[in-house]
Amino acid sequence: MDFQSFLEYVPYLTHAQLPAMAAHLKMAPKERIEGLDTKGENKNPRKAAVMMLFYPKNNKTHLVLIVRNSYEGVHSGQIAFPGGKYEEEDLDFETTALRETQEEVGIDPAMMQIVKAFTPIYIPPSNFIVHPFLGICHNELCFVPDPTEVAKIIELPLSVFLDDEIIIDAQLSTSYATNINVPAFDIEGKVVWGATAMMLSELKDVLNAVICAKIIQE
Repeated sequence: MDFQSFLEYVPYLTHAQLPAMAAHLKMAPKERIEGLDTKGENKNPRKAAVMMLFYPKNNKTHLVLIVRNSYEGVHSGQIAFPGGKYEEEDLDFETTALRETQEEVGIDPAMMQIVKAFTPIYIPPSNFIVHPFLGICHNELCFVPDPTEVAKIIELPLSVFLDDEIIIDAQLSTSYATNINVPAFDIEGKVVWGATAMMLSELKDVLNAVICAKIIQE
């Protein structure tokens, strides 16, 4: 989808209803389903925010993802959205998402427009509750990844993201189970699962609903 066409959907995205749990469950490992309702309320979870950032590249709409560096931790080497931990000096979770996106991939917050907050999701293995935000940049971007946190930038075309062919079943060993089957996205040959896949699922459902609604309206 070209970026100017995508921008026509932004007003619809602003007012779109969020499918929340219904979308998250599509991509939730069965071992994680029980914890989705509680959002870690009894575990005093740490707070974080991420940015689901769309932007033009060669006039085509893209979504940025990152591959995290390998380290001793439950999210080592995983694909994620730019983002990170809420800090006390942050005014709100939007501020966290903007600040962390700048720190991780080098995009000035002044270039980013936040369109909508999406449904927070609890991540039991790391005891974080993550607040996702849909954002857009109107100009092509030059990413500057933080080498201490980001191993690679993935620039995912919207047309590829909306193709159901990238939804797969994968067998993985995780921090809490061995050789389990999980629903996932196949993005550039990498398996995207867990919380990022659940957030992607809600984003995809909202985009598809908005596209359909606009077509019907016309």
